[in-house]
Amino acid sequence: MSASLSSARSRAALRVSARISVELLLVLVMTAVVLWLLGQMWSVVWPLVLGLLLTTLTWPPTRFLLRRGWRPAPAASLVTVLFLVVAAAVVALIAVPVASQSGDLSDGVVAGLHKVRDWAAGPPLNVGEDQISSALDNAVERIQKSAGSITTTVVTGVNTVVNGLVTAVLALFLMFFFLKDGPRFLPWLTRQLPGRLAVHVPAVASRSWDTLGSFVRSQAAVGLLDAVFIGIGLWIVDVPLVLPLAVLTFVSAFVPIVGALFAGFVAVLIALVSNGLTDALIVLAIIVAVQQLEGNVFQPIIQSRGLGLHAAVILLAVTLGGNLAGVVGSLLAVPVAAVFAVFWNYLREQLAEPPGEPGGGEPQADAAVPS
Repeated sequence: MSASLSSARSRAALRVSARISVELLLVLVMTAVVLWLLGQMWSVVWPLVLGLLLTTLTWPPTRFLLRRGWRPAPAASLVTVLFLVVAAAVVALIAVPVASQSGDLSDGVVAGLHKVRDWAAGPPLNVGEDQISSALDNAVERIQKSAGSITTTVVTGVNTVVNGLVTAVLALFLMFFFLKDGPRFLPWLTRQLPGRLAVHVPAVASRSWDTLGSFVRSQAAVGLLDAVFIGIGLWIVDVPLVLPLAVLTFVSAFVPIVGALFAGFVAVLIALVSNGLTDALIVLAIIVAVQQLEGNVFQPIIQSRGLGLHAAVILLAVTLGGNLAGVVGSLLAVPVAAVFAVFWNYLREQLAEPPGEPGGGEPQADAAVPS
């Protein structure tokens, strides 16, 4: 005999479901509003983000000078000048040649896709033309629109903004001030916030900064090693467009998983079109070997700690970022997801029950705050 449903419990369950639904709806609305505001202020947000990313790269030498007794202003000035010199050298030696060859790179990828389509239509696969034409045509269209800009967007750093020069200057000035006044920011922020916010916000900001800096510096080092080794392999096989492909490999390293697959796919297509199937297979073997070397040797040595993100989360974040903001969104997706993970982990620490007190009492607000 089956038991009848309790009307009281059913109403209580519906009330709880309704309350949770309303709360989730409010969270989604607030998220949409924040994203809309960021979009409206993007001309200011983008230089700020770019300045923060540059600061993560230039902070180690600045910290070295500060520990040697330098004052903050001279140390930040010297590092900023050295950064400008290095950036000018990169633009003169790498960015300009890469930009001049980006069109050839795009044309080579398109030709490679057509060659793959012709090969798939013949034996032994005999794939019908209508089965692959639509997907390949969409891929060709996307590559023709964006493949050339994938390298130049990040090499110049400002192509997504109408006035790129102003963005670059703002980012450099912000980098200088972050380097000079960065150590004083958290104490200042602590004094400005009331109550528990004075503890929690600086703690989350400090953890987010450590995570962001670790990600940017480690990905830059790993990407540089990948670009050098793969570039040498492409040069030995005599594949054209070695410099743009090496730069593409370096830039793609900042988009974990997806970036490596994309850069390797482009290199194999270029080798297939220019050198034939044998050299394309050799290039594929080189890329697989370098990726294995990176995953088993480079990253464990360079990365002291991971981002704490599952591969599926990274893939979803990159996909969402690319849909929302194109190439820039793909590049920023993983750092943003890592910062959200830091916030979520800190929130879980604050809401966790104190040891030895299962289910009892309110969590202590300062229990997990680092000293």
